Amino acid sequence: MREAAENAISRRQLLKTSLGASAALLVGGVHFAIPQRAIAQSQLTPDAALAELMAGNKRYTSGKLKLFSADLTALRQHTEGKQEPFAAVLTCADSRVPAEIVFDQSIGNIFVCRVAGNVITPEIIGSLEYGAAVLGTKVILVLGHSACGAVKATIQGKDVPGQISSLFPHIRPAVDQAGPDLEAAIKANAKIQATLLSQSSPVIAGMVKSGGVKVNSAYYDLGSGAVTLL
Repeated sequence: MREAAENAISRRQLLKTSLGASAALLVGGVHFAIPQRAIAQSQLTPDAALAELMAGNKRYTSGKLKLFSADLTALRQHTEGKQEPFAAVLTCADSRVPAEIVFDQSIGNIFVCRVAGNVITPEIIGSLEYGAAVLGTKVILVLGHSACGAVKATIQGKDVPGQISSLFPHIRPAVDQAGPDLEAAIKANAKIQATLLSQSSPVIAGMVKSGGVKVNSAYYDLGSGAVTLL
């Protein structure tokens, strides 16, 4: 337990250090070629943006999708030169969790980041910062899912080939907290990653504090298709 806690603290410090350096450069007057912030289709509030995601999930589970009824050619043309997503979703790389379909959203609506175990890394945080600070996303949802192989492998702790084990330290705090119960560990991991995101990024933390962005965690059931906020 103590080692896991120390690892979690080290990760948080590493993320704060790497991101804090970028923030300091900006504050110090160094100008980067950052695009002008988009006026997002989310003139929505953070709460309304989250409600829109959940409404889309209800359409998905009831089989009343509007996703494919849109003119996709027109949507591609409209979004070719810009994107204005109202929400960002960090989800697992699992092929059974297609964020746009799960939330019944079409081209340009969701800024999606995918990585096994939906874990927070400097690269993921940088992407989500771009989504929030430049593209204007109003809500960031960290989405865990049932039967997550990355969490299951972390619980088992067996030798694995290649770089797969590099995921384990990110997920270990959730396993330490929830124990060998897979569903509980998956939910704990989504909550921990959402907290880590909101605390480790000075950009996102500031936007959360000002009410400009909401960070939530959720659980997706592969069988029912339902998303439950945690």
